[in-house]
Amino acid sequence: MSHDEPERATHSTEIFERELKFPCDNLEGMRERLLTFEAERLAPGGAEENVIYDRKDRLSKRGEILRLRRDRNGWWLTFKGAATFEDGVKVRSERQTEVENGDELHAILLGLGYEVVKRYEKKREEWRLGGVMVALDHTPIGDFVEFEGSGAAKVARRCEFDVEQAEMRTYLQLYEDYRRQHPEAPPNMVFS
Repeated sequence: MSHDEPERATHSTEIFERELKFPCDNLEGMRERLLTFEAERLAPGGAEENVIYDRKDRLSKRGEILRLRRDRNGWWLTFKGAATFEDGVKVRSERQTEVENGDELHAILLGLGYEVVKRYEKKREEWRLGGVMVALDHTPIGDFVEFEGSGAAKVARRCEFDVEQAEMRTYLQLYEDYRRQHPEAPPNMVFS
């Protein structure tokens, strides 16, 4: 597995995620642009459920994330290190492993003293353009496009995004800001 490509591993592996994220008010137009560029559609839109764990805010204070994800491919445990930025691209170490029984792992994490601090959902459609993964994300707070890989900035520019306008916040941070503006919103970013 290349360090430039964010691929899923069936065993524990550390990679460096290079990501750009942009709000997108026209996912259909983005899908058509990807087809024009002869991008490969890897997976149709599928639901993702994400659970974030922490213990006494230790991870969040360091900008780290411990996440259990369930998607169309199964369960995945991911640890992401604190983000740095290189030429406007968010870079962070990431360790991920496939999990056979997510419910049991959830119980183990709780037994170790971790708590569920947040949950979020999205519907993700995945594409590959060259060595870059392109994700079209539909979330409860709007639609986004993510570019991941060493050529993320180049592909984002090709798709007519201004790299300097990339969204630096995680989905969790975006939702926290959304809740400040919409106090009636539920505590977790989930579809109703």
